[in-house]
Amino acid sequence: MSESLNLTKVLQDAIAEAEELVANAPFIKTEQDRLEGYDYLSGRIRMAMQMAFDYDLERPVFINPTHQFSRQGLDNPDAIYFNAYLREGVEYVVRGRRGTSADLSFQVMGGTYSATSAATSMMAFDDRELEKDADGNFEFRYVAEPGAKTMIVREVFNDWDTEERGTLWIERPDTVDKPAAPLTQKVLAKKYEVAARSLVGSIQTWFAFPQFFQYKEPVNTLTAPQSTPGGLASQRSSIGHYELAPDEAMIVTVPECDDCSYQAIQIGSDWYASTDYETHQTSLTKAQAVTDPDGRMRFVISEGNPGIANWLECTGHTTGAMMLRWQRLTRDLTQDADGPVVEVVKLADVPEKLPHFTPITTEEYAERIAARQRSVARRMIS
Repeated sequence: MSESLNLTKVLQDAIAEAEELVANAPFIKTEQDRLEGYDYLSGRIRMAMQMAFDYDLERPVFINPTHQFSRQGLDNPDAIYFNAYLREGVEYVVRGRRGTSADLSFQVMGGTYSATSAATSMMAFDDRELEKDADGNFEFRYVAEPGAKTMIVREVFNDWDTEERGTLWIERPDTVDKPAAPLTQKVLAKKYEVAARSLVGSIQTWFAFPQFFQYKEPVNTLTAPQSTPGGLASQRSSIGHYELAPDEAMIVTVPECDDCSYQAIQIGSDWYASTDYETHQTSLTKAQAVTDPDGRMRFVISEGNPGIANWLECTGHTTGAMMLRWQRLTRDLTQDADGPVVEVVKLADVPEKLPHFTPITTEEYAERIAARQRSVARRMIS
């Protein structure tokens, strides 16, 4: 029997280190938090292996590393993310067919996010800048400039029930007709090393990242709409974090914006990741939410059920992150006209605090959850 090459030792060590980081996370308060941490860890392992083994700089491919089974960076439940690694000085061709999603955007990043720094946005645009034929097909070329490391594509859905995915791929004209290089022990060892670094680095990064932004803000507040750090020119966001007792609720009031194709709110856990958006309602777009007669959407964040359609479920998290997003804007936003207003009240007082309180039944709410599960399955985010 041949001797083991022991290529996985570096990854085994990284998994043990990552487990220690997760097990000793400073924000763990309950057994649920701890178990979610281990579920989060499984997603980080999955992501690290995928990013290390699925890519080849000679044969680029768009990888979908963030989804309902691999959550990170307060991932948007309404987005499908694609990443492709780039090599400086190389020409790339991106082709696809535009689906009917609310937004399709492209971004080139320099460097990577880490526990001490953020990646730099080197280029960002949406598909409005692309020429498309009658069927929505498009093509563009890009020569990776000095410092360019990654191309990120976001396909964002406002109406989960009706909007359809498009198609997308990337290639290098100089290598597209050539076979892949044969595997070598050196190549495989490098891939396991990359996976190991990526695993530990991603956990350290997303522990630190919200401290730069979300958790610098006072608790139970949301910022004015502002450019998203490292984001797109046509995107604005409002960020914050909450802390609510079981008998408390937060009412977030924000005008429905007609000057963007996508507007949404979500809450997340202290792991800086989305919470269960399939079988619970932890996010809402303007297409999914109920808008009151005065043109405002009023969301209630709470553990207990306030009996309304616009309930965002805390799912056992007394603390967590919050984020509102506006994308594909045709104008800038201001706090006075567009920004969110926050009020913390007793859960029992929610009906009298909402000027247009419209209760829904348990059966009606269950129908909303069933629709979410079907839509996520139809999109096949994983």
